[in-house]
Amino acid sequence: METTVQNTKAPETALHEHDLRHFTGSENWYRHSIYRSFLYTDGVQYVAEKGGAYWLIDKIFAEQFEIPNLSEQEFQAWILSVQEDKSALLTCHDGNYNSLHKETIAYTDFPMKEIKFYFQNNVLLLTSEY
Repeated sequence: METTVQNTKAPETALHEHDLRHFTGSENWYRHSIYRSFLYTDGVQYVAEKGGAYWLIDKIFAEQFEIPNLSEQEFQAWILSVQEDKSALLTCHDGNYNSLHKETIAYTDFPMKEIKFYFQNNVLLLTSEY
């Protein structure tokens, strides 16, 4: 499956990996507007705002319904790896590197080379918030 994803609005500021290290917990929980049973943390909200990546939250939550048996996994690690040509690979594994999903994204303007999230107990969080 191949997907093209582009921000509709340029991020206000650049997003850098060192910015994400400051997120070690979450004071707020954000409920997704469509997938109401799923929550995400302050760190994920920051990535969505600064990196123009609400589409990525949508994608991860949508895949819970699209991929057979994915929602039954107690723990999921999601990784977006952006290539130099601005294509990307979105992968998901179970924490023991057993592949659950792999998808090529034809184009993205996500500003970081790589971002990793954990999804557990219906909550999406940064690895530093785990």
